[in-house]
Amino acid sequence: MHKFFSNRKLVIVMVCIVISLGLMSFSVAVRDRKSTPPLIQQFGNDVAGFTNTVVSTPVNAISNGFSSIAGLLNTYQENQILSKRVDQITSTQVRDEALQRENAKLRSQLKLNDTLTNYKAINAAVITRTPSSWQNQVIINRGANAGVKKNMPVLVDTGLAGRVSEVNKTNSKVELITNNNDATNRFAIEVNATNGKVVNGIITGYNKNTGLVEMGNVTTKAKIKVGQKAYTSGLGGITPKGLYIGKVAKVATDDYGLSYKIYITPAADLNDIEAVTVASREQ
Repeated sequence: MHKFFSNRKLVIVMVCIVISLGLMSFSVAVRDRKSTPPLIQQFGNDVAGFTNTVVSTPVNAISNGFSSIAGLLNTYQENQILSKRVDQITSTQVRDEALQRENAKLRSQLKLNDTLTNYKAINAAVITRTPSSWQNQVIINRGANAGVKKNMPVLVDTGLAGRVSEVNKTNSKVELITNNNDATNRFAIEVNATNGKVVNGIITGYNKNTGLVEMGNVTTKAKIKVGQKAYTSGLGGITPKGLYIGKVAKVATDDYGLSYKIYITPAADLNDIEAVTVASREQ
């Protein structure tokens, strides 16, 4: 009996194996002949696909959101860095331009010093220039301690700018040639005429609209050409002779037709004065 049951179990196992192989063969044959899976498999696939979509959509959205935020943060940081670099470049350019202007002015002053063979050059910087007295005066950072004295001529680049009118220990006041104050001690100047004679006069005013210095008190009828150079004449004993002022721009008569008025373009740029040279006469 025991042997029978053992053989029966073996037969059952063999039958199950055969049935399984048959089902597998049938499934493969059906799949090869059909372009779509069975209905149950389709339903399972649809459920699995829908579940995957439901789960993956918010996950992908959150992931994309974090990526976008990270990208925005990186872009903001890069923009901040670039903005700082642009500001640094701009600051450097402005500083370089300022240094170039300062160096150009200092080089001009050094060239001027080479021409003042009879004078001791005292270099100074403008420290004060108020809008209310822009055309009249400037304050420089050299005074009695540096050897500056009243009435010493003050030059900018290659042209006369004015004279020292007040001296303190560490600074001085400079009266410009563009000063229209009637109480100003006028500069005595001269221009060469076409006949070789010297035409004398004084600076009597300044026209801020044209930027020209007026040379008045000219009594001679000698012909003067445009472009002739004007210098200090030394008359009066205050300002030394031969300091360059500028070139003649035009010649006209005064309101009464009795004397000439000569208009001179200043050699010095009196609207932009940063560095000056005080000429001290050598003893």
